[in-house]
Parts: sequence; C-alpha cells; structure tokens
Amino acid sequence: MKTTRVVIIGGGPGGTACASTLQRLAGELDHAVHVTLLEGKQFSGEQHYNQCVGVLSPPLPALLEERLCVPFPYHLARNQIKGYVLHTLREEIALETDEGSASLSSRRVHFDAYMLEQVRARGVSVLPVRAVDMEFHADGVVVYTDNAPLEADVVVGAFGLDEGSAAMFARLTTYRPPQSLASIVTKYHPGDDGMANFGGYIHAFLPSHPRIEFGAITPKGNHLTINIAGSTVDVVLMRTFLDLPPVRRFLPDLERAGLYDPNDLRFFKGRFPRSLARGYYGDRYVMVGDAAGLVRAFKGKGVTSAVLTGIRAAETILRDGYSKNAFHQGYRFANQDIIEDLPYGRSMRSMVILLSRYGLLDPVIRAAHYNPVLRSALLDAVSAGAPYKQVWRNSLNPKVVWAVLRKMANL
Repeated sequence: MKTTRVVIIGGGPGGTACASTLQRLAGELDHAVHVTLLEGKQFSGEQHYNQCVGVLSPPLPALLEERLCVPFPYHLARNQIKGYVLHTLREEIALETDEGSASLSSRRVHFDAYMLEQVRARGVSVLPVRAVDMEFHADGVVVYTDNAPLEADVVVGAFGLDEGSAAMFARLTTYRPPQSLASIVTKYHPGDDGMANFGGYIHAFLPSHPRIEFGAITPKGNHLTINIAGSTVDVVLMRTFLDLPPVRRFLPDLERAGLYDPNDLRFFKGRFPRSLARGYYGDRYVMVGDAAGLVRAFKGKGVTSAVLTGIRAAETILRDGYSKNAFHQGYRFANQDIIEDLPYGRSMRSMVILLSRYGLLDPVIRAAHYNPVLRSALLDAVSAGAPYKQVWRNSLNPKVVWAVLRKMANL
C-alpha cells in the first residue's frame, strides 16, 4: 500500500486539525499516511504566541469532540462569555447569548500548546523548524527546512498570515495571500475588584474614528484583553482608543497600569484576513484557515474556521486526492458555505463603517432596544453566530427598517 506523505506548515488550529483528521480518517479508510507538522514557535512555556484574542465559539467544541475525537479543553477557559455589549459614541446595548451558544475566552497560547500535544499523542511527527523553500515536481514535493529536507506528496499551508511562508508559496505557485486588516492587541490587569466589576461580557466599540473600524475589551480570567482593528492602526491609534469616553468608562484606573503586572499596556501587532486568497489550492498544495482567507469577512471567528477548513482539507486529500482538480471538486465545494457568505460579510463591513463615520449607528442601537429582530441581527453580527446572509435578511425586515427610520427622524 502506497503511503501518502503530508507535510503541514503551521501548528495552529488549522494545522493540528488537519493532522488529527488525516490520522483518524486514514485508519477508517485503511489508507497509509505519514504526517509531518512543522511549527517553528514554542507554545509550551509561553515562549512564542499567535496574536489572537482567544475567544472559542460554537461549534468549536462539537468540531473537536465529534470530528477530531479530541476532548474540548474546558479547563483552559478563563471566562464564559455571557454576551456582548455594543457601543457607539453615545449609545450602547447589551446582547445576551443563549446558554447553548455561549463562547469561552482563553489564552490562545495555551490552546495551541494543547492541540499540538494532542497530535503528538496520535503519532504525528511535530518538528520545531521552519520551511524555507520548496520544489514542486510531478512525483512529489521537496520541502526544505532550516534543519533537514523533507519529501511529501502534498503540502498543507496552515501558516496564517506569515509573510515569509506566503512569499515562498507566491514565488512557486499561483497563490496570493488574502487582503488583511491590522490589529493592535494589549492587556491590562485591573485587579480582582476591577475584574468582578467588568463582568463576563465582551464590550465591542464602533467609534467614528476614520482609521479604527472596531475595538473590543474581552475578560480573560485575571486581565482584560484590548484590541482594535483597521487598515492602518498603530500604537498611536490604540492610545486614542483607550482615551475615548465610552472606553474609559470600563477602564477607569488605567493610570495604575503595571500595578499587578509589569507587562500591562505593552502593544503587539497582528493581522487577520478580510478576503479570499487567490490560488489557495493547486497541484500538491492547499491552504487552510487564515492563509486561505476562509474566515468570516467582518467578524473572523478564526479558530473555528481554521479547524473546520483543516478538517475539510484532510478529507479531500484522503478521499479525492491532491491534484488541483481534486481540491477544486472536493475542498472548494466543501467550503461553499464560507465562500458564498463572504460578499455579505464584506458589504456588512462597508455598511457599518459608513454608518459609524456619520453617527448613524446611534438610531440603529436605539431601535434595537425595542425590536427583537434587529437585536438578534446585531448579536449575530458581533458574535459570528449566524451567516451574514441571514443577518442582512433580518436587518432588511420592513419592520426593522421602519423602526430605524423613526429613530433617525428623531436625531
């Protein structure tokens, strides 16, 4: 029996989900497979990080336990997210989640370390190296690392938005990385009383600043994670965001930053995709998660999307093959639910930006206090709880439109 050799570049949620599925499915199909996963970062001991807020949302528990046979790491949860509070400059609304659809906040580095240990336990070879070059041939792929070269039948790109890996694939294939938004992330320890007062809600902000698309404060056990996103956000804009009155209401003692942790208000920069990548599959290669741009265009839900697309890539490789046509027929078709929703997410993003710039989100929030359909649409938009096609359908309900227009007339 021929052994299918798979090299996965990246040990985040997409890479580990793909590796786990390959090992599990190979046993079911009586198909020999050898999986090698490359991850240059050291998550154990918190030596390196993936910049991510770390909110784990449904259906992630079901994906791990039912599709990967991996116990969901409830022990890593820092907070159960009870809901979201959506803020504009002058208005706010609390949006409660159902008990069965609640999210959990965790430290992303702990989740990544847990998933890597799971694949190691299943016999996946995890190498602490980086891929530095590749050669694609008719009978296989050579993957050069900063240690020893590897031979593979197919390569899975699970490297997120790592520029070095993206440039390597772009030089050798038709792959072009997705467009992205920049993100600035920091944390703040307000003390036990401060955390108790903050509660178990994620506070999402839609400021009118032309360069800040949105910001959020997320409770994470003993600290708050604060992030902003936009095309050109930087540390100056983060400081501007922290000084906004609606934000300072929930961070009243920022002057005491560092009292409980000397690393408070250190800023880190990351990115997340906002479009589909070009050429994200071809002969003997396929991208998953952020590298493919297969996430929700406005509210990413990146960990869940990475796991789901990693599973789908593995299923395509073992059931359909790893030619460009096999990925087109199997992998692309399997991801139609994400692909078809991308235009709706992009249009929602554009609409929110336009309304926030001109202060027109305030009447939307006021109308939502009295309209359950609009309130549900807002919750689905900020929590990624439903496709954006459904969010648009609920938002354009005639009763919703009329309720918003009445509030606009009172501006």
